[in-house]
Amino acid sequence: MLVLTVPEKASIPTYTLAPNGHGGKVMIDVREAGGRCGEFRLDPAFLQPHRKDYYFFVLVKSGANRHWIDFVPYTMKPDTFYFTVPQQVHLKEHTGPIEGIMMSFTDEFLQLEDNRILKQLPIIQNPAAAHEIKLSPPDLVFIEDTMRKMLVEFNADGTWRNQMLTSWLRVLVIYLSRLYSEQYNETCITLNYCLLKSFQSLIAEHYATQHDVAAYAEKLNLTPGHLTDVIKQQSGKTAIAHIHERLIVEAKRRLLHTELSVKQIADELGFDDAAYFNRFFKRLTDTTPIAFRMQIREMYS
Repeated sequence: MLVLTVPEKASIPTYTLAPNGHGGKVMIDVREAGGRCGEFRLDPAFLQPHRKDYYFFVLVKSGANRHWIDFVPYTMKPDTFYFTVPQQVHLKEHTGPIEGIMMSFTDEFLQLEDNRILKQLPIIQNPAAAHEIKLSPPDLVFIEDTMRKMLVEFNADGTWRNQMLTSWLRVLVIYLSRLYSEQYNETCITLNYCLLKSFQSLIAEHYATQHDVAAYAEKLNLTPGHLTDVIKQQSGKTAIAHIHERLIVEAKRRLLHTELSVKQIADELGFDDAAYFNRFFKRLTDTTPIAFRMQIREMYS
């Protein structure tokens, strides 16, 4: 089985890669959907809102289904590459038979010393919050060939299996990053850009407990002023705007995908006072949490 439920405080469940049959950790998983493997059947749990704590890549060869990533609906198209990064909220709205190759890998894999440079690649950082890459015929041939090599290696038990899988994965994410940069006009990576990504990673980890710039500046061994200057120069937005935007995204996720009350959502996001959370939400979105819930659910339905 590919995934299992991880209990957590948040109301939206998170799925992780299941351990292998020998009880060991899995950092890479590759499998075929449809084709020679017959009809692909989706885990029913995936039809409910959920998060994944791993990177998920899919090369769709044929078929279609409709799904949401956070608040944006997507309809899968043939000969297209799809990808998601950890902790986004997924919801499968409509599923049909598809053929293709699916690959998952964990952040733990990217933390290995030989792989840390991959963490900075555009397909991993995903600054444009994109989820699909269009493929030319030569791109399709290259990516399918690479993923099939990984599939064969994954299903074999040969010598240096993990090293081979790692090598092919490096080739794949570098190739995909080239396409990402072409299609989403990715900026050059600099030290200040890396600081922006480190700041955003810290927000993703601590948004429910740390709401002020000074706390993040301390974690990065910087002054609040210097952090604010760099973040504004790199992103065009202030540091506090990044913190507030993440809080709004998490609030919207819970308003759409759960039945939590506004007070419960405020508690989960670290607000001591529900009334202040209401004012905060309205100031940044021009609507109240309850009004947003009604509007987004009407659009979804």
